[in-house]
Amino acid sequence: MNPKNSRDISRRQFFTRAGVGLATLATTRLGVAQGSVANSKIRLGLMGCGKRGGWLAGLFADHGGYEIVGVADYFPAAAQLAADKFKLAPAQAFSGLQGYEKMIAQGGLDAVAIISPPYFHPEQAAAAVAAGLNVYLAKPVAVDVPGCQSIAASGAAARSRGQVFLVDFQTRTNEFYLEAIKRVHAGAIGDFCFGEGSYHDGRLAIRGETETPEGRLRNWVFDQALSGDIIVEQNIHTLDVMSWIAKDEPPVRCSGTGGRRVRVDVGNAWDHFALAYEYPNNVGVTFSSRQFDAHGTPGGILNRMFGTKGVLMTAYGADVMIRGGAEAFYRGGQTAGIYQEGAQANIRAFHEQVMKKDATNATVAPSVTSNLVAIMGRTAAYEGRPVTWAEHIVSKKKLTADLGGLKV
Repeated sequence: MNPKNSRDISRRQFFTRAGVGLATLATTRLGVAQGSVANSKIRLGLMGCGKRGGWLAGLFADHGGYEIVGVADYFPAAAQLAADKFKLAPAQAFSGLQGYEKMIAQGGLDAVAIISPPYFHPEQAAAAVAAGLNVYLAKPVAVDVPGCQSIAASGAAARSRGQVFLVDFQTRTNEFYLEAIKRVHAGAIGDFCFGEGSYHDGRLAIRGETETPEGRLRNWVFDQALSGDIIVEQNIHTLDVMSWIAKDEPPVRCSGTGGRRVRVDVGNAWDHFALAYEYPNNVGVTFSSRQFDAHGTPGGILNRMFGTKGVLMTAYGADVMIRGGAEAFYRGGQTAGIYQEGAQANIRAFHEQVMKKDATNATVAPSVTSNLVAIMGRTAAYEGRPVTWAEHIVSKKKLTADLGGLKV
């Protein structure tokens, strides 16, 4: 069988199985749907009230088209802090691992924003879709292949029921990324030769103690299962752009390595990866990441693609441009405000789509694909062997978080 045809069939089968898998669930779980949007204010429930969750909730409130009517977080103090910020009654704040279910069951929601640790995303998204809610989901969508399949199913079920499902990637809203990659797809840099991607950054801060079950959950970014490891939780920004450049077509195979050698004082997530992705037509893309102090060495979230006519260069928070001949050159521009501006753009888009009942849900499939690409790289590094796309997307391996001993 032609390898390309094999990949295409496998990809179609992945999304087809995913769509069938939740079609039934969406009509059975949690019973009746929530309220329908009656005016320009979308009644929003927040799942995950940590640092980013609280920040995003503020952006939702600033938009003016949302009313935050419920908050849920494992930690009671985090849920209460968010409730106080938005002047909610005690009955509108929920805690514990099942807090999100209680918030949904209480009713009165039009939509949820899921900003919890990625490990919980598939379950929470499925519950929201089954309850008839629109879903705004933080990246990454899942930590393993079955989780990605669940998200694909949730997106398909939402589309079939007229519910909006949006995944929040900032780069895909930025004008310079959009124009540069549009030009590349139109042939501006010619045929692809090879590419490079990197995500080099310092270490993240530890939050309080780390040895208790609550401490591990609070420091979920350092936990392989809760975060998907750094390659899935953070490096996915680079890998999503890599996938976007490739028109969201998957790589043929991936090999590489990595480890945990510098940041060894917390959790079990690795602190570096070094990979090689092979795309069709023998186009190789190297990728590397680190999450520890590099003593002043430049870092960043960078992508380059070299073609027969020019070179695409992108930097999250810096320049995006195309260099080459007169027909290829694109000056692009600075993306210094992309972190906040991208989130604001997605919040606006979500509101518009809910108001228009536009459930095309175009962000789901590419987000699932780039998430699978990230997990593919993690698998190749963890197992120390080349991994093909065809074998990867039928994997049943699930990451299991150690949640034993949690008190709430």
